[in-house]
Amino acid sequence: MSLRFKYILFILIIHIVLILVIYQLLEDNKWLFLGSEILVVISLYLSYELYKGFIKPIQLMQSGVDAIADADFSIKYTKTGSVEINNLIETYNQMIDQLREERTLMTGQSYFLKNLIEVTPLGIIIMDYDGKLSNVNPSATKMLGIKDNWNDKRLDQYTNDLIPRILDIENDSPTLIEVNGIDKYKVQINEVVHQGFKRKFILIDDLSTEMLKTQKDAFGKIIRMMAHEVNNSMGAVNSIIDTVVEYGFDENSDPLLKESLQIARDRNLGLGKFMANYASILRLPEPQLQKMDIASILKKSGQLFMARAKELDISIELDIPNHPITITGDKVLLEQAISNMIKNAIESIHNDGDIKITCTEYPTTFTIADNGEGIPDKIAHKIFTPFFSTKPTGQGVGLMLIRDILTSHKTDFTLQTDPNTKWTEFKVIF
Repeated sequence: MSLRFKYILFILIIHIVLILVIYQLLEDNKWLFLGSEILVVISLYLSYELYKGFIKPIQLMQSGVDAIADADFSIKYTKTGSVEINNLIETYNQMIDQLREERTLMTGQSYFLKNLIEVTPLGIIIMDYDGKLSNVNPSATKMLGIKDNWNDKRLDQYTNDLIPRILDIENDSPTLIEVNGIDKYKVQINEVVHQGFKRKFILIDDLSTEMLKTQKDAFGKIIRMMAHEVNNSMGAVNSIIDTVVEYGFDENSDPLLKESLQIARDRNLGLGKFMANYASILRLPEPQLQKMDIASILKKSGQLFMARAKELDISIELDIPNHPITITGDKVLLEQAISNMIKNAIESIHNDGDIKITCTEYPTTFTIADNGEGIPDKIAHKIFTPFFSTKPTGQGVGLMLIRDILTSHKTDFTLQTDPNTKWTEFKVIF
């Protein structure tokens, strides 16, 4: 039973009883009876006015409650002649203005935060209360290779190499993770309390490009300094050796001494080539991008090494489409990188083995695989580290050069040995 109905019922009962009482007491005195009835009518009118005075604020409050329930903060009321109602209206209007401003502010902040999460290069993963993925921004999907719909899934349902390392990290412990000897990430896991429950979020910062640049700048300074000192000293020493060999010996001189000086000169020249290999990394030019046929380059590069491979009983198998596969890249740099890959595959086999060069169009990918010695697990993360080499006379320059060329072309690449087949694959995806 509503308050309005109770009030009307109460007023009706009171006035009906009052009319009956007046009729019983003043029935014989018509003028007094008439006056009393006029007073009853006035009382009814005052009760109606009082009803409007009471019920209007209630209706006003109910209307305001309905508007707030519908999240409609645009409704405001104008003042009336009643002081009490005016105070109520003024308070309500102020409240609506504040709610509307706060809602606009929160909507703007929410929209800004959503866009910020979407465009930031920092990978952001937000879990729900059950540990399932609630939000994964584009940077995180790219880093983790998430291509399908991640809603209502767990992170451990994906097989990216980075994920198991992330799941082992403790909360509030920033950790540097290195994957495949190429990619380096700074990962931090935190928890926040939202609506009384803990929610986990993960921040992933890709440091690969920044660290490679810093690394290259650092060893570049060392190489330039070393090359300067070695070349200056080597030039002077070779000049003296040439003079001694040409003018310092007669027919009776010791031939072994002359041969030793020639060996020393050749060793100096070898040292110069040694430094030139390192300097070639610093002289690597920016790629001159243009349309090119990657299938043709792979075929020519494979055929170039077939004679050398045949001498070592190594077969080179080409599985490449006959039609052009067009990419945008620097032909000279990619030819250099592919040649180094094939050369490394041959050196890994040593003698009697197989090399397979394959290429696919969708997505544009090429793979150079060999069944040579393979890459041991203990050094897999070091293979692209500057100056690292497993060869006795290696300088660790070849893979650095390949890495820089492929990175400058913004490709995704991996070099790893399949533990089941024992084949080592260098895979490049454009």
